[in-house]
Amino acid sequence: MQYNHQEIEKNWQKFWADNQTFKASNESEKPKYYVLDMFPYPSGAGLHVGHPLGYIASDIYARYKRHKGFNVLHPQGYDSFGLPAEQYAIQTGQHPAKTTEANINTYRRQLDQIGFSFDWSREVRTSNPEYYKWTQWIFIQLFNSWYNKDSDKAEDISTLEKVFKKEGNSKVNAVFDEEIKQFSAEEWKAFSKTEQEEILLQYRLTFLSDTEVNWCPALGTVLANDEIVNGVSERGGHPVVRKKMTQWSMRISAYAQRLLDGLETIDWPQPLKDSQTNWIGRSQGAMVTFKVDGDSENKSSEVKLSYKELEALKELRQNLSKAETTLWNELKKKKGASKFRKKYTVGKFLVDYVSMSKNLIVEFSGKEDEAERTTYFNNEGFNVIRFTNEEVLKNVEKVLSEINFAIQFPKVEKTQSKQDVISSEVDKSYKIDVFTTRPDT
Repeated sequence: MQYNHQEIEKNWQKFWADNQTFKASNESEKPKYYVLDMFPYPSGAGLHVGHPLGYIASDIYARYKRHKGFNVLHPQGYDSFGLPAEQYAIQTGQHPAKTTEANINTYRRQLDQIGFSFDWSREVRTSNPEYYKWTQWIFIQLFNSWYNKDSDKAEDISTLEKVFKKEGNSKVNAVFDEEIKQFSAEEWKAFSKTEQEEILLQYRLTFLSDTEVNWCPALGTVLANDEIVNGVSERGGHPVVRKKMTQWSMRISAYAQRLLDGLETIDWPQPLKDSQTNWIGRSQGAMVTFKVDGDSENKSSEVKLSYKELEALKELRQNLSKAETTLWNELKKKKGASKFRKKYTVGKFLVDYVSMSKNLIVEFSGKEDEAERTTYFNNEGFNVIRFTNEEVLKNVEKVLSEINFAIQFPKVEKTQSKQDVISSEVDKSYKIDVFTTRPDT
């Protein structure tokens, strides 16, 4: 007897659909198990080989757990919202709702023909208002929250306002913007509503910042780095330019330690955990105090000079030149991974600006010891880029573009672990404090 797989599979697939065989019950006494696939984008071309490649493995596991007595939730859906849907609609001259619906019908038919055991009663479509209203709701929750370091969690922004009204912000232990001015309770009450909102925005988990982005005029949107190939958009091959735009950002670094702690509680392969640890990028170190040999007159004078620089550091930061102020006002808007510090000591040198996370030093040219500084910084794994006052004042956007290029394409490779920050702060008994992330220190 010949095995007619098409007829047999069709009959069973109809039986599964009619009887909702794979529907997960909310009332079951069986132990729960959740098998989640990555939702596909429903393109007009239909499924490609990569879809069943992943879905078959997870479907086998879902069926195995059902046979082992579990109440298995194995849903499916469609990542049908955003740029790909818009571009497909533009290319075909049809409304995106129409093309998306047609593409989803094709995907559903193909997925059913393969015979996957999805619970289609849980289907998700990210283009549906019933779905994306919740992503909007999540954003609102983030916007209305601040991160309290004392409780190590996010709290409603109203609790922060109460603190400001009672005692100002001098004792607030939060994740916030740099360069926040301290104020008293009386000063807070005297601020206008607009001024208060501007201050609160410096504490909210989501905030507006002017950042350089990859702007694609033809697509009318911002692109991530991995959406650009050889300087043009991956989708359509359109030109991409660097452009400063006001963007919503999130203080995700506030959750770095909690994300790392969470990795210890999930059953993932260690290489995957390691990649997540590296992506989170949190470093931990210690401050170590060393005595400095003061026997030599030359050494003593060098230490004293360094001490004098640090004594004047506050004054230097508060009295920047016009060019320094212009560049700093732009650099401090970068936030996140490209965060810069001004008038900071690296080794025995006082630098104009430094991004420790990107190992980049930005200086104004004209220092007499530039060659020595460059050699030292390079040996420590830092890239150095310099500009004149005139270059900054004439075209700060061009300067920022060159800084961004230096961040993305560093010329100096970091070959070994280094002391991340050397404060060079020396007291009168000639001691030096060094912050290091090296465990062997």
